[in-house]
Formats: sequence, structure tokens, C-alpha cells
Amino acid sequence: MTNLQTSRRRFLAGLGATGTAAVLSGCVTASSDAKSPATGPVTLQSNLSAPQAKAAMEDLAAAYAKKGSERVSLNTVAAETFRTQLPTYLTSANPPDVYTWYPGSVADAYAKKNLLLDLDDVWASSPDLKRYSKALNSLCTSSSGKKVFVPSTYYWWGMFYRKSNFAKWGVKEPKTWDEFLDLCDKLKSKGVAPIGLGAGGNTPWVASAWFDYLNIRINGAEYHRRLLAGKHRFDDPEVRKVFDRWAEVLPYFDPNGTAVAFQDATTALLNGRTGMMLIGTFFADAAPKDALDDIDFFRFPVIDPKVPLAEEAPTDGYFASARSGRTKQVGDLMKYLATAEAQEIYIKGSSGTVLPCHPDAKDAGTPLVKKGRAQIESAAEITQFFNRDSSDALQPTADTALTKFLAKPKDVGSILTTWQRDAQKIWSA
Repeated sequence: MTNLQTSRRRFLAGLGATGTAAVLSGCVTASSDAKSPATGPVTLQSNLSAPQAKAAMEDLAAAYAKKGSERVSLNTVAAETFRTQLPTYLTSANPPDVYTWYPGSVADAYAKKNLLLDLDDVWASSPDLKRYSKALNSLCTSSSGKKVFVPSTYYWWGMFYRKSNFAKWGVKEPKTWDEFLDLCDKLKSKGVAPIGLGAGGNTPWVASAWFDYLNIRINGAEYHRRLLAGKHRFDDPEVRKVFDRWAEVLPYFDPNGTAVAFQDATTALLNGRTGMMLIGTFFADAAPKDALDDIDFFRFPVIDPKVPLAEEAPTDGYFASARSGRTKQVGDLMKYLATAEAQEIYIKGSSGTVLPCHPDAKDAGTPLVKKGRAQIESAAEITQFFNRDSSDALQPTADTALTKFLAKPKDVGSILTTWQRDAQKIWSA
């Protein structure tokens, strides 16, 4: 499996985030669909289940219906249920038509199994998609050369905190790892759990952000992408360095970090029970809107100044089932989702902490969003997230390994050996 690298120059040309292109084959074209045309509205299966995000998707469906051409039947499913059920959805006899999900290697893995609709005609006939950047074009193209995805928004990860709490505690944002450790010491001395996590319940994948960031800060983005593609081993000495560094901050983690989901960890952060949390901006959809002006973040601290600064900036959007009997209607909906109007409707209805992929669409324009955009644009390289730079199938191996490490850090040697064995089975499948 080979990975597409992203330079800052390519990003500034308009990329929301980069992805990986696996050596995968094919997707089913609309013209080869054997099913007779179906009637009724297009079914849109959404994993955006946080209250504000769900409401924004409902606004989007309503706006599309007002266009007068077609209607959308929106079905919202809890994110982790969606993740585990997605292969079943796509292989069922009567699958939903369109899905919210991820481009890059994740979409490619489903394209390999001929489960995704060929969207070449959609991209070719959409005035909006014709203006999307080359990098987004690449991100949405399967390795067989077919377009299989329509991107809508992207976002950033960072160390989020509440400004009023930092002011009350008399602390400020760190830039280096040593400054970060000093900050943790100060917060702990005040009786605050310095670092929230939220890797319990049905969101164990949140812990992967710590692995991703420590790896790209210590070994670099290229090593990270190659590791997730099976070109390096999880029991390599370079990976062990990641866990040695992680062990330095484990005493500062919230003791409930692996017992609660990120939504509950968000509440703890806002209530001042924890000081900060490494999370993506989607967490704001679970926060009260009146708290958003008090939320800020800082870049994950620099560990080795010689390593080019990379940031996680995942892209979200839509793909469609190859088994859809509504290919014409699906194409019409996809073109609408690619418009600036659609992306602005979603941003306005949600927490407003995502950035639009359309070159003309306006973001929320808040200080938080401006700071997030600046962080992404100043990055030397962009990664997405563990499963997005590898596959949905590899994510459970990370969940198991990282949860074990957080519980028993001294067993890291055997944990990494087992992780490599489990990952190899996925890569070899």
C-alpha cells in the first residue's frame, strides 16, 4: 500500500486534508448497476449523531427538498454503531443510498470490494466539483482511477481548554514538551486532572490521537503513514520511543479517562474537572453553544524541533452504495452537497467549528476557526487520523493495544508484539 504525501504548498492550493491511496481496484459504475430504478427519496445514512451536528444535517435535508427536485430520507445512527455496521450496510440486498464517511484509504478499501458507486459523472458534470483542488481530487479518487467520494468539510485536532479556567488557574499555552509537562504539574498542584481523555464507552478510538501525534512529532508524518500501511512494524524501536514519551504524561491523565466516552470527557473539561483534552473540533457539537466563545486550543507540543511540523486535519463527506437503485437521484444529491450553499448550511447549523471544502464557501469566521485554519495552513504536512490513514479494519487493533497500554504501561513490550501480530493479519487479508 502506498500513501499520498501532502506538502504545505499542495494544502494551500485548497486541500482540506490528505489521504492515502491504497493499491486497490475498482468500483461499480452507475451504468453497470443491475437493479431497476427505485422510487422514493434517496436514503442518507448519517453518523453525525451529536445534537448540533444532527440538527445541521436535518437543515441540509430540508434545504435540499426545497430545491424541488428530490427529497432525502435522513437516518442518523450513533457513530460507533455506524462504524461497525457500515460493511453490513454496503453489502446488504437493499442498502442505504448515500453515507457520511471518510475519503482516502477508508473509501478505497470499500472500493476494492466493488461496494462504492462510481461518481466520475458527478464530478465531471458539477460546476462546483470542477473547482475543487487537485489534492481533494486525489483524495476522492480510488486507486483504479474512479471518483468515489464527494468531500464537504474538514477540521483540526488540538489540545482544547476553557479560556476562563486557564485564566483562573494562572496558566498559559505551552509550545514545547517541557513547557507542557510544567503546565501539567501546575494543574495537578491545583487539584485538577490535567489531561482528559474520553477513550471509554464506545469511543476508545480517541486514544489513537495520542499515538498519532506522538508518532508524527517524534518520527515524522512519512514514517507514520508508512507504519500504518504495514511498511514498518508496531514493535519497532521507533514505535517504542512513542510509548516511552507517552509514559511521561500518564500520571497527568484523568483516572476516569478510559471509563468515559469523549462526550462525558467534554463535560468534565467544561466543568473544570480536567484542564485540557486532545480532541477534534467535533467535540464542540456536544458542548452548549454558549460555551463555544470560551473554548480555545493550542498545537500539540513540539518534541523534536528537527521533525517537520505535521497536523491532523481529517476530511469528511459522502460516498454512495454501488447497489443503489437511485443512481440519478444520488448524483443530484451529491452535486448539491458539493455546493457552497450546502456546506454553509451545515456549518451554520452545527457548532461551526469545521472548515468547508468548497473554495467559495464561508466558514464561521470566529477567532477559534481562524486559529484552527492557521494551524493547518502552517503545517509542513497533513495527516488525517489512525483509521483514515490506514483502514477501518485496523482501528480495532489500535483500540485494543492502546487501552491495554493505558491500563498497564509496563507491559508495553508484549502489547506492541501482539499489536504487530494482529495488524499483520489485517494487512495480509
